[in-house]
Amino acid sequence: MPNYADFEPIPDVPLETETADLIPDLGLGMDTGTLDPAHRIYVNRNLRMDQIRQIGFDMDYTLAPYVKTAIEGLSYRLTAERLVKKLGYPESILDIEYEPAFVLRGLVVDKRLGNIFKMDRYNHVGRVFHGRRELTKDERRKHYRNVKIRLSASRYHWLDTLFALPEAALYSGIIEHYEQDLGKRVAFHKLFDDIRTSIDACHRDGSLKTIIMANLSEYIIADPELPTTLHRLRSAGKRLFVLTNSYWDYTNAVMSYMLDDRLAEYPRWLNYFDVAIVGAQKPNFFTGNAPFLRIDPATGRVDDKPATKFEQRGVYQGGNIARFEKLAPGGEAVLYVGDHIYGDIIRSKKDSLWRTALVLEELEYEQTRARDIQHAQSDLIELEDRRRALDHEITTIKLRITAIEQMFETKGLARQRVNDLARAKRQLKMLLDKKRRSLHTVIDRRDRLGDEIDRAYNPYWGSVFKEGSEVSRFGEQVEEYACIYTSRVSNLSKYSPTQYFRAVRHWMAHEKA
Repeated sequence: MPNYADFEPIPDVPLETETADLIPDLGLGMDTGTLDPAHRIYVNRNLRMDQIRQIGFDMDYTLAPYVKTAIEGLSYRLTAERLVKKLGYPESILDIEYEPAFVLRGLVVDKRLGNIFKMDRYNHVGRVFHGRRELTKDERRKHYRNVKIRLSASRYHWLDTLFALPEAALYSGIIEHYEQDLGKRVAFHKLFDDIRTSIDACHRDGSLKTIIMANLSEYIIADPELPTTLHRLRSAGKRLFVLTNSYWDYTNAVMSYMLDDRLAEYPRWLNYFDVAIVGAQKPNFFTGNAPFLRIDPATGRVDDKPATKFEQRGVYQGGNIARFEKLAPGGEAVLYVGDHIYGDIIRSKKDSLWRTALVLEELEYEQTRARDIQHAQSDLIELEDRRRALDHEITTIKLRITAIEQMFETKGLARQRVNDLARAKRQLKMLLDKKRRSLHTVIDRRDRLGDEIDRAYNPYWGSVFKEGSEVSRFGEQVEEYACIYTSRVSNLSKYSPTQYFRAVRHWMAHEKA
């Protein structure tokens, strides 16, 4: 084994100012060590950007972030109005206010019991709410301790997309209103299906997107760094494409708002991309066989015949990944950037060789909160260390007491020896009681501090990435399927287009020991 002390350190020699001035800007990005954690890119699997030839982008919540409260409030209101007008629900549900903090990604709706709950990576159910009331530990154990939760079952609905949050909030709000205000029973499964049907109808009939297109600045965030981000990627030789489920009229309106005339070299948003694919029907895009149909961007007319090639800056509808790989082969040299953990990331990872980048707008908020409570996090770690030490001390004392009790059974012990052992046992029991009181105090402080930290992230559910001391089910899927993840697309501009994203070494429990 080499003796690393024998190696000479690499000298830190700064470039002379005159020499540095002669070197052109290679677009290497910022010193990532100084980046705000809210704007960093985090790595689960090594990714060499110099080997990426094509980068694809989803649009909604990826290239086009939404004003969260505005879009969710609109979806919530339109759904409630449809429930009243089309399905006969009482008008009083229109008065139920939308509470954005009550829902986050990764929650699960139990349509049989009318509950919403959060799981950790091992499918252990942590917090549970019925309406707006949190279930007690005994209630939680009664309903979920002996149940194998399979999210594919019709009983459950997993909130894996930001678009799903308003419907879950409305679901819990109506249950609370019926049971507490109206004194009525609720058919939980039917209620959720009615809400899903209503919000789907709002998307299908265009009522939601019509309002958005008429007020784009109210609902869409035009990231000022997005145009230069796309420009830098193109300048580095990357082919860029859009792959979105939204159809042409909406895609064109949103993308034009964000990108048209932002940079002189790109008068139209299509100039940034080699190909644009709309109406992709993800996740079916990754498993189906729909053809690519060319769209005339000037008229919006869709050709009847399947496309046999991709034209430069062409617009296409539908398609499938197998056909894409024939028209624009890439395999592992394709990086797909999206926000939907299932439709964008899991399916592309399972059904293709594409590399994946997940956009998590929650990350920006949570990293900011983490900075604010870092002292509390440090205190929590210290309390956990103290708990482990006390556990060990208590176990040791109990073993000693057991050993003394076994010695009492020894025949022929002298009276003095018996008295000494009895005194030692009393002293150990007193010490054991003292350590147990200390342990209870530490556990109580740890639990209260843990609750405070959770409430700092979200007053109901805590961090989207954690459930208690474990990684949440959502957090596990981020780790499992996203090669890299970040809070917004423009964070790519803070790194070199040839960046080698290296994952942190993973340590198993026995290695940490």
